[in-house]
Amino acid sequence: MAEHAHSDEPLLQTPLHAEHVALGARMVPFAGYDMPVQYPAGILTEHNWTREHAGLFDVSHMGQAFLIAEDKSHETVAKALEALIPADVLNLKPNQQRYSQLLADDGGILDDLMVTRVGAAGHEGWLYLVVNASMKEQDYAHIQARLPKGIALRRKDDLGLMALQGPSAAAVLAKLAPETADLPFMMSADVQIEGIWCHVSRSGYTGEDGFEISCHGEDAAKLWTKFLADPEVKAIGLGARDSLRLEAGLCLYGHDIDTTTSPIEAGLIWSIQKRRREEGGFPGAERVQREIRDGAARVRVGIKPEGRAPAREGTIITTPDRREVGIVTSGGFGPTVNGPVAMGYVAKDVSAIGTDLHLVVRGKPLPAKVAAMPFAPHRYKR
Repeated sequence: MAEHAHSDEPLLQTPLHAEHVALGARMVPFAGYDMPVQYPAGILTEHNWTREHAGLFDVSHMGQAFLIAEDKSHETVAKALEALIPADVLNLKPNQQRYSQLLADDGGILDDLMVTRVGAAGHEGWLYLVVNASMKEQDYAHIQARLPKGIALRRKDDLGLMALQGPSAAAVLAKLAPETADLPFMMSADVQIEGIWCHVSRSGYTGEDGFEISCHGEDAAKLWTKFLADPEVKAIGLGARDSLRLEAGLCLYGHDIDTTTSPIEAGLIWSIQKRRREEGGFPGAERVQREIRDGAARVRVGIKPEGRAPAREGTIITTPDRREVGIVTSGGFGPTVNGPVAMGYVAKDVSAIGTDLHLVVRGKPLPAKVAAMPFAPHRYKR
């Protein structure tokens, strides 16, 4: 999981804390919050339920904020953010969402985030940001310090956020908000669910079709209960969230990506649109453009250990003749795959799918192969 809170600081609670406790969740410190790692059914059951039905996740610990241009111009606010991230923000359509990264001057990743062009009337020149819980204070400080005059960062710590993920998610949500049924992947809409204002985006971090739903904190428990009233929906903790995103081949900040990795090494070139690749104009552009041109010296790959023993984060990767070539950044048991899966960084010359590797677990080299990601097929609504 992510960084634990320092023990001398009281843990923060999301607006859904009492709901988790009432459901018998095992609570753990996560990114400064007291969060549910699993419910009584257990991680394996929760993981499979999400793949087969619909899982409901509390992600209210994430940072939600707005960037607002005083002159109400999308171009103004887009250019301000493009000076910090490599995504094309300028050409976002109203209500469209993109995944990107906050980059350091050397091209390392400070955090990954979601950016949406707000489409609601009267909110021209607004961008909605969702950043990682463990990084939100640093992110806000970083953004604030680099904003030009006429652009404001407005934190929204009073909002709740939940994710409804899985093959039944669309049908469940459509019963409560019919207009969400036709929402395309990475698009959003403002809807009312029984009088509760919700900002819904068709996205998530499980590899399944699904939605992230933002609402006012005081309405979160009511909305959560409404979703759980549907027999297709069960509450899912952080444990299954981690195994789901690992099978989907998705990066977790602080593990698979950090200040030492570039978007190109991490295999995130797809998140940098053509115009930005060519024009640059973002932090670390020189390195990113060089790695696009010449290739990166190391790359993130999927790894399938042979046998049943999972390779954990930090496991050294070698060639069969014992040359050290990399390190595992995420690993565990993949319930959908019914076996161990991992990802990590290896030298470019051993990154081809099918390449034989060894994982050094407790001093013992265990055979593994470079594998295609995702390990479980993505089922986004394209």
